[in-house]
Amino acid sequence: MAELRAAYLDCTAGVAGDMLLGALLDAGADLAAVRAAVAALGVSDLDVTVAQTRRCGLRCVHTVVVAPATAQPTRGLAEVLAAIEEAPLGAAAARVAADTFRLLADAEAAVHGIPAELVHFHEVGAADALADVVGTAVAADQLGLLTDGALVTCSALAAGSGTARSAHGTIPIPAPAVLQIVADRGLSLTGGDLPGERTTPTGAALVATLATPGPLPPMTVDAVGSGAGQLDTPERPNITRLVIGRRTEPGPAPSPAEPVTVVETTVDDLDPELWPGVLLAVRAAGAWDCWTTATVGRHGRPGQVLTALCAEQIRPAVVDAVFRHSTTLGVRWAPWQRTTLPRSTVPVPVGPPGAEQEINVKVATGPGGQRTAKPEFADAERVAQVLGWPVRRVCEAALSAYHRDHPATAVAP
Repeated sequence: MAELRAAYLDCTAGVAGDMLLGALLDAGADLAAVRAAVAALGVSDLDVTVAQTRRCGLRCVHTVVVAPATAQPTRGLAEVLAAIEEAPLGAAAARVAADTFRLLADAEAAVHGIPAELVHFHEVGAADALADVVGTAVAADQLGLLTDGALVTCSALAAGSGTARSAHGTIPIPAPAVLQIVADRGLSLTGGDLPGERTTPTGAALVATLATPGPLPPMTVDAVGSGAGQLDTPERPNITRLVIGRRTEPGPAPSPAEPVTVVETTVDDLDPELWPGVLLAVRAAGAWDCWTTATVGRHGRPGQVLTALCAEQIRPAVVDAVFRHSTTLGVRWAPWQRTTLPRSTVPVPVGPPGAEQEINVKVATGPGGQRTAKPEFADAERVAQVLGWPVRRVCEAALSAYHRDHPATAVAP
C-alpha cells in the first residue's frame, strides 16, 4: 500500500497563487506537467516558467506566468468552470481547481452583495489566475496531496496592512475577499504588522481548499519547497514554505490550544426580525462564528446575548459591525483559548442520474484518523429546491454518497 502523504503550508509571511505554485515546484512537482495542464486551458500563449531567486538571502523559486499580450475577455464562474472541465486534468486536480474558483466566487459575491453567478472575477478571473490555480492543483496532485488519507495542514495566513489597488479602486488590507474566505473556512490571520498585501484572495482560496488549520503533522520529511513573492521585503523572507513527507501516525490529534477573542453584547430592544442581518454583518466583518443566546435582563425583560469568535486583529472590525447593526450601547470582549480538529470539505453528487447536484460535506478528522461527516445545510437547502426533495432526503443522500466513497473512516455525525 502506498505511504500516506503529509504536508504543512507555512503562510505566516504571505501566500499567493504563484507563491504556492513555486513552493510545490520547488518541493518536486513536475514543471512540464504543470505547463501541459495550463496549455490545455485553451488560452493561447498562456505559459508558466520558473526562476531561482532569493528572498532575504534564502533560496526560493519564483513562478512567472506568461500571460497573453492580447486583451482577455471578462470571465465569470461559468466560463472558468467550463475551461477547467474541458481541459484533460485528473479528476482530483480538476475538483480542487473548480472548488477554488467556486470559493472565490462565493467570497466576491458576499463582499459585493450579488449572486455568485453574476460575479465577474476581474483580477482572479484573469489568465494568470487560471494558470496559478490549475498549476497548483496539478502540482499538489503530483505530490500525492490530493489522495485519500493525505493530511495537509496550514499555519495562520499573513494579514498584511495598508491598502492595495484593485478593479474596484483602493481597498484595505487584508482584502475583503480574503477576510470572507478565512471567516467562512475557519482559517486564522497573523502578521498584521507586516506592510502591504501579504495574502491574496487566490492564495487564501487555494489554501482553504487544500489544507485545514493545524500544526505541522507528524511526518518523515522528504522535501521542503519555498515559493517567492514578488517583492524582496526587508522585514522577513517573502516566501510561502511547503514541508512535505510521509505520515508517521494514522491520524491527527486535536490542534494545540490557540488564542481567540470572544466578543459579546446583551441586547433587549432589537426587533427579532433584524437578528439574521446582524449575524450576517458580524460574520462579514471577519468573525469565525457568531450566535445568540436567549436571556432575561433587568426588570425581567427578555433579550439576546450576541457572541462572536474572532482573531484579535479582527476584533475592532467585529465590534464596529455590532455597533452599526444592533441597538447595543456597549460591547465587551475577552481572550480565550480553543482547540480544533482538522477540517475539510468534500463535494459529493446528489440526485438522479443525469440531474446530479453537488453538495459539500464537512469532514472533521479526529485522533486515529476517524472522520465525522455532515452535509453543508445551506447546500442541502439549495439542492432540495432544485430537485424538489425534502431537505432531510438530500442530507441522507449526501452522507450515503460520502460513506460510499470513503468507507474506511467515514462515520455519521
